[in-house]
Amino acid sequence: MIPSISFVCVCVCVRAGTGEIFELKAELNSDKKEKKKEAVKKVIASMTVGKDVSALFPDVVNCMQTDNLELKKLVYLYLMNYAKSQPDMAIMAVNTFVKDCEDPNPLIRALAVRTMGCIRVDKITEYLCEPLRKCLKDEDPYVRKTAAVCVAKLHDINAQLVEDQGFLDTLKDLISDSNPMVVANAVAALSEIAESHPNSNLLDLNPQTINKLLTALNECTEWGQIFILDCLANYTPRDDRESQSICERVTPRLSHANSAVVLSAVKVLMKFMEMLPKDLDYYGTLLKKLAPPLVTLLSAEPELQYVALRNINLIVQRRPEILKHEMKVFFVKYNDPIYVKLEKLDIMIRLASQANIAQVLAELKEYATEVDVDFVRKAVRAIGRCAIKVEQSAERCVSTLLDLIQTKVNYVVQEAIVVIKDIFRKYPNKYESVIATLCENLDSLDEPEARAAMIWIVGEYAERIDNADELLESFLEGFHDESTQVQLQLLTAIVKLFLKKPTETQELVQQVLSLATQDSDNPDLRDRGYIYWRLLSTDPVAAKEVVLAEKPLISEETDLIEPTLLEELICHIGTLASVYHKPPSAFVEGSRGVQHKRLPGSSVESPDAGSAAAVSDAPPAVIPSQGDLLGDLLNLDLTPPATTGPPPPASTGMQMGAVDLLGGGLDSLMGAGFGAPPAAMPASFTAPVSGGLDDLFDLGGGVGMPMGSYSPPKTVWLPAMKAKGLEISGTFARRAGVIQMEMTLTNKAMSVMSDFAIQFNRNSFGLAPAGPLQVLTPVSPNQSIEVTLPLNTGGPVMKMEPLNNLQVAVKNNIDVFYFSCQYPISMLFVEDGKMERQVFLATWKDIPNDNESQFQIKECHLNAASNKLQGSNIFTIAKRTVDGQDMLYQSMKLTNGIWVLAELRVQAGNPNYTVSTAPLRFEFRRGTLMTAASEYRRRLLGILGMAFSSRCFLNLKCGERRSVPDVIRSRPTEPVKHQVHIMNRALGDQAGAA
Repeated sequence: MIPSISFVCVCVCVRAGTGEIFELKAELNSDKKEKKKEAVKKVIASMTVGKDVSALFPDVVNCMQTDNLELKKLVYLYLMNYAKSQPDMAIMAVNTFVKDCEDPNPLIRALAVRTMGCIRVDKITEYLCEPLRKCLKDEDPYVRKTAAVCVAKLHDINAQLVEDQGFLDTLKDLISDSNPMVVANAVAALSEIAESHPNSNLLDLNPQTINKLLTALNECTEWGQIFILDCLANYTPRDDRESQSICERVTPRLSHANSAVVLSAVKVLMKFMEMLPKDLDYYGTLLKKLAPPLVTLLSAEPELQYVALRNINLIVQRRPEILKHEMKVFFVKYNDPIYVKLEKLDIMIRLASQANIAQVLAELKEYATEVDVDFVRKAVRAIGRCAIKVEQSAERCVSTLLDLIQTKVNYVVQEAIVVIKDIFRKYPNKYESVIATLCENLDSLDEPEARAAMIWIVGEYAERIDNADELLESFLEGFHDESTQVQLQLLTAIVKLFLKKPTETQELVQQVLSLATQDSDNPDLRDRGYIYWRLLSTDPVAAKEVVLAEKPLISEETDLIEPTLLEELICHIGTLASVYHKPPSAFVEGSRGVQHKRLPGSSVESPDAGSAAAVSDAPPAVIPSQGDLLGDLLNLDLTPPATTGPPPPASTGMQMGAVDLLGGGLDSLMGAGFGAPPAAMPASFTAPVSGGLDDLFDLGGGVGMPMGSYSPPKTVWLPAMKAKGLEISGTFARRAGVIQMEMTLTNKAMSVMSDFAIQFNRNSFGLAPAGPLQVLTPVSPNQSIEVTLPLNTGGPVMKMEPLNNLQVAVKNNIDVFYFSCQYPISMLFVEDGKMERQVFLATWKDIPNDNESQFQIKECHLNAASNKLQGSNIFTIAKRTVDGQDMLYQSMKLTNGIWVLAELRVQAGNPNYTVSTAPLRFEFRRGTLMTAASEYRRRLLGILGMAFSSRCFLNLKCGERRSVPDVIRSRPTEPVKHQVHIMNRALGDQAGAA
């Protein structure tokens, strides 16, 4: 029965719908205008509630031919909704659109062009170009401003059509229109088109255009003002005078009734203030003018308050002086929603200073007695943040927290203990007298974070607590029922206690190690237990150094937005990005909104800034001494090195690209300025390196060695003990002409590692990463991943000791770590190092015999050595037998243009051979640093396991590359011995300038 009932109901519905459509069709075709209008209203009403009335499309379109403006609006509304589903029928309306665009009534002309832009049908757009062109030049400003927006909509449908028809140029002309609303809409349209095409230069802002926009700003509507202000925010003034002039003309917008206008004006002022000198009188005046409008925004309804507070949070982080005297405005009201309360609380902490801390603490103590549990917890945490931020108030904050603990309110006590732990970290050996009070509340702790904090306090100050072992033992009784956070903290605390009181707590430490390693299924806990067990059993002294090491002080503000992101968010004040506190690229799909904005004068520059032309005329730089490693790393230009063209001159300060690999520069990570003392660096960079220069070519090996460049086996470059659990082992290889750094990253810590980045110090051959370090997934504990980093030789050059030493900085989410390794010189031998025979002979014969050295290598066969050297780009030019001796002539070329010529002589029947060499030749380009030729010679011979002499000469015509025969022809007639003397002096240990 149920199916039949359902069937009847459905049939009734369909029948009723069909009848309604039939009635509406009859009314739409009525001769009476009023009846026709009422019918269209019914159609729109049905469409609004979701009914499908597309069957009436032809009948509704027939109603377009009317002089009644109200009816025409209704028909156009219907067309916009159903044109996409009925594209063939929609073409019927084209003639009417064209006719309406020439109607005497400007309202009808504007309505027609607006509807044309909203009908997203490709078949229709080509018919609309001519009416749109006429409307863009219409005599009525209302039509022009409507047509300007229509261009943006048409561009979204068919960008190529808009460009071909020249509508973009017409839009640019409208910026100079006499009507301010036309100007505002033209700016809005161009801005929207520019967002979808970030690389286009549609809004070519210049002082003349800016002046026109500022003139229109005073007369257009509030939304027109927002469009113009947003456009102004994208302009970078030429100097501080222009910046001040713009600020003066924008400041009146701060008193506007619309909060969106106020926030857009604040955005413009915050950006242009960056260019004003701080000692300027107007700068102080502007700071005072910014405070009242921001305060006024907080008197609106809660939703607007929240948006205003999120924007104020950004402003306060950038310029706290704007609102430093307005603390009371952010005091919480009893009827504020929780989201407003929490945001106000956050801003109060950011504005807290020595001058107002008493007022803030009194307010926070009051909040801690509220009924909203989440808000009370935040208030208690805020007291701890005040103590950490304002050192002079720490004692008063601790006293306030103790008062709150005495209330015995469970969640208040637990939050207080958590923040007191942080205060102990910030001010060690200062407030430990309160530990006794904390221990009294031990039994009331039931939240994991509070229990873990209390256990940390007991373990850290076990020597001051007489019954510390009893307290920790009480936690141990329910060890398996505790959360992982508490278990890990308890394990560490008991090991600390054992190291401080070994004789009394041996049984306790054995018990906890047994629980952690044998009875636990948690891998983190088990691994930490095994580490402690191994440390305690093998080297108690090392265990003490590891477990009882001095803790770094916690920072004052741990929740500040990263400076680069903050600058971008300031440029997006008044948008959704400022509410989310995320850049638009994080939540906007597609190509829109992904361009990164920066404040003028920012230390973080666009990667396009400073093009190759800016450094093309740079003077040759002088080779610096190796000096202080920290200083060298701090002076690195963190933008990716250019692969072509001359390298930039050495910088005297930190330069960072748009993507700062080391998160603000090594100076911030090391906690020091540019002039940080060398003591801030690790004591040594002597990572164990085996192989290296001494065993690049196993010349004594068998003939069956596979062809290809030899790669030494991986060695440990960075031990886990020196890098908080990160172990890096690696080697170098040359594959398909590309130098590669092959590494294995092993996480031997307890936490996940991510956000890896790498940077090289200046080195002898300019080795630098050819791209970022690609670690695509986080590295879990006990996990190893293989990473290959392509290298190029376009980086800055500096002589190193030894010559092939490479100093590396690796960053992850935990810290920055430093190590050094040595790369094989053979990685630098290039594939085009084979010299022509005639050139080889001419060059070789020119070397006097008395400049040769000979060295014998035993038990090596000529063919085996030749094959192995060929795989490493050491090319055999000729092989012949003279007077019973096998002669092997070879050439090789380094990445920086140095040529090495070698002669190998082998006595028949004797596997020992002799080596001689011809000159080294060093080609160089403008600005490239030269290193000592004697050092090159020694290292290159070390590769071959030989000792032979060489002389060098230089093509000193800077920037000119010459072939080897040209150099031979231009060689002076003076003896080669004299040349060698000159070059040894010029390229000595101190290294000269090109």
